[in-house]
Order: sequence, then structure tokens, then C-alpha cells
Amino acid sequence: MNTADTAWMARLGMRHPIIQAPMAGTSTPALAAAVSAAGGLGSLGIGALVTEAARQQIAQTRALTDKAFNINLFCHRPAQADAQREAAWLAHLAPEFERFGARPPDALNEIYATAVGNAALQAMLLEERPAVVSFHFGLPEQAFIDALRTAGIVTLASATSLDEARQIEQAGVDAIVAQGMEAGGHRGSFDPAQDHLMGSFALVQVLARHTRLPVVAAGGIMDGAGIAAALALGACAVQMGTAFILCPESAASPAYRAELQSERAHHTGITAAISGRPARGIVNRLHHLGTTHGQPLPDYPRVYDAGKALHQAAAAQGCSDYAAHWAGQGAPLARAMPAADLLRTLATELAQASGRG
Repeated sequence: MNTADTAWMARLGMRHPIIQAPMAGTSTPALAAAVSAAGGLGSLGIGALVTEAARQQIAQTRALTDKAFNINLFCHRPAQADAQREAAWLAHLAPEFERFGARPPDALNEIYATAVGNAALQAMLLEERPAVVSFHFGLPEQAFIDALRTAGIVTLASATSLDEARQIEQAGVDAIVAQGMEAGGHRGSFDPAQDHLMGSFALVQVLARHTRLPVVAAGGIMDGAGIAAALALGACAVQMGTAFILCPESAASPAYRAELQSERAHHTGITAAISGRPARGIVNRLHHLGTTHGQPLPDYPRVYDAGKALHQAAAAQGCSDYAAHWAGQGAPLARAMPAADLLRTLATELAQASGRG
């Protein structure tokens, strides 16, 4: 790792090579602000928010810290409605709804808009000028990437393969987030059908050797020893999500927190049955329903519309068997402590693992 690899972090005022993963739905202004104030880079995942709600979260975070933070965008291709696939999936879920005296929705909606071609969202970000904007599921239009660069905004993008990393490099993005298959939450693959599920450390080494951009390691990293290992393999920083879920500043529900501190945390798996795109979380009833469906699922995020309706019906009766409790393979190592304390602990562990403690 050379000085050029860390220049963008110095520019952001980061004292520790730690990025809190965006985690749409779980990250909060309080969490992002606490991480950034403690010397890392906090993040907000706004993929599930409409433009004005996203603007409000940026304002709320700025009210809590004057440090840099990251805004993450979903850059998926728009969903294609398919009445046959959607009807088949809803029919498959119908007995689950019946367990709770509910009926499946009559139709599925595209509940989350992509950032690609989203003029209102893009204009808002160029007005607000957050210090960092990152991309997941692919890249937005080149003109928007260029506009962010012109505005002085640092850009990051997730890659799950060398091919994706090369597209990121060609687009002029500042750094690559190498997302290994151990990572919790949605796979960042541009095309899920082409995802070869590389592990974090193998992916970091391949990207560090075959691209010129700084590489951020993501997936299964939970403590200072893991950070030190990633840095030794060529990463300039790490991105950690599951490690922050138990922080009091996160939006994780009591059921989510309880599962993450139970034996179930040892059992995570990747499924598309919750949202329509592959994602790793604590194995639940929807994981199993996905394996027994036997037909192509509807597109992301239309599948999410069904999963959320089922979870709502079940949760009303105290059942969380259908919840999207995203978690990586390091879930059993999660620690419950305030975000600032966790940053300090990770920094101390990193120094000790690196022989500086």
C-alpha cells in the first residue's frame, strides 16, 4: 500500500482505515455521525428512501458532526414487471400469509427507485455535496460520476470481481470496495448471474494486483486482527457492517439484536427470496421458501414488496421469521457497544495486531 492509496482517506480526515458499511434500513444519522466523529467514515444507505427523506438524513447527520460521511446509492437496473413470475411467487407465499390470517398483495410494486437516471436524486446530491458518494449494484451514468468528481466529492463503488473493478476504474471512481462473499447484506454484483462468490481476501489480492485504484476490503471483518490481515494483503481500509449492528445508534430492531446475539448468528446464507437480489442474512423462513419455489423469482425490488408484506403480517403477531436480518459470516463476533467505543476498540486491536500496540 502506497501513499496514493491513502490520500483520499487523508483528504476526508479519517484517522482510522475503517468505513462503517451503509446498511440501508439499519444505518442512521446517529451511527454515521458517531463513526465519523471517532475517526472512521460513517455511512448512510439511502437506497430505500425517496429524495427528500434522503436529504433530511443528510441534514440530520450534519447536525451531529462536521466530519465527512458517505452516502450510498443503489444503482440496479429498473425492475421489469412479469405478471406470471409475480403470480407464481405470491401463490407460493399464500400459505405463509394464511398462517397469520392475511392475504398476499394483489400485485407487486417497485418500491425502491434506482439512482441510475434519477435526475431528482442526482440533483439533490450535487446540491448537498456530501463528502463521499458510493455505488452498489453497478454504476450510474458517466455524466453523474463526472459531475460528482467536478464537485469535489470522493466516489467509491462495490465490486465482486475483477471485471467489475475494471469497469469502476475505467469510470474514474476513486476507490473500489472489494465485497467478498462473506459480507452481510446485498451482493454488490452488477449482474447476479455472473457472481462467482469470491472470498474477501482472495478478491482483495486480485484487485490490488490487477487494478491501480485503492482497494477497501469488505466481508467477514469484525476486529482489529481482521483489519490488519486485510491491510497486509493490499487493502488500504476495510468496510464493516455487521460489526456495527449491535451499536445502540443503529436502527436494528430488538428481534434483530436478539438473533445476532443468539446461536442463529452462526447460520447465515445468501438468498434472493427476500428482495429479488442475492443477499446474506441470518437464515430464516424466506431462505427456505426460496429453495422450494423452483421457478424464477420476480425482479428486485418487487420481491421485496412481497417479503415486507409477509413480515408485517407475521410481526403483528410477534413472529420475526420473515425479517431481513442481514448479517455476514462474522456475525457471532459482533459486540454490543456504542459506535465510538467500538471504533476505539478496533483501533487499539489493529495497533496490537500490527505490532504497534
